[in-house]
Amino acid sequence: MAVPRADHRRLLAAAAVLGLLAGGPAAAGMFDDEEARKEIVRMRDSYGQRLDQLEITAKGQFELANELQALKEELAKLRGQVEVLGYQIESAEKRQKDFYVDLDNRLRRIENAAQAPSAAAQPIDPVAEARDYEGALGLLKSGKNREAGAAFEAFIGAYPGSSFLPSAHFWAGNAWFQEREAARASDLYRKVAEQWPDDPRAPDALLGLASSQQAMGDTKGARETLDRITKTYPDSSAAQMAKQRMGKN
Repeated sequence: MAVPRADHRRLLAAAAVLGLLAGGPAAAGMFDDEEARKEIVRMRDSYGQRLDQLEITAKGQFELANELQALKEELAKLRGQVEVLGYQIESAEKRQKDFYVDLDNRLRRIENAAQAPSAAAQPIDPVAEARDYEGALGLLKSGKNREAGAAFEAFIGAYPGSSFLPSAHFWAGNAWFQEREAARASDLYRKVAEQWPDDPRAPDALLGLASSQQAMGDTKGARETLDRITKTYPDSSAAQMAKQRMGKN
């Protein structure tokens, strides 16, 4: 039997509705999967950005640590330079005072030499000896450290029996230290302390030796020398300076 056209249309409409109802869950599932994929992409991008930020932060901290270490090393160098400069200032303050003490000693020695009864007993010309020593000291006083160091060493070679030898070694050490030749200065300072331990210059010579050792990077040796000053010459001004450098009261 033929189906009327109107009924046929109603059947098609009903079939379409049933089809939509049957396909509803599948369509909803497709929608949920798409949202999930978008969320995964979003989370992946978010975590990627966080990871990039963490890498940047870690790199910055590493660079900061390197800079901090470099600053510590630079500070250690500056401390050494400050100590060297401190000694140079102390040396400059003492130089003027010691100059007049040396001048008095020279005059007394010249007077005593002039009263000597025979030239045979004085193989060294005391006038020439005093003149050469005073010339070297004058160079040092005028700030010509390199020339002064050479002049004092020439004096030491020319007058091996001179009573000025302790002072000549000491001032030669000062001159070369001012010229940043710490190794050369340390040899001269050490010789004063070892050969003339009872000379008034001995404590200051050890102080100069400690500064030279510090300038050469021998911190342990410098501290041992400073400690030696406080024990060997406890009442000297050099001992007080040594205590200050070691941080003692």
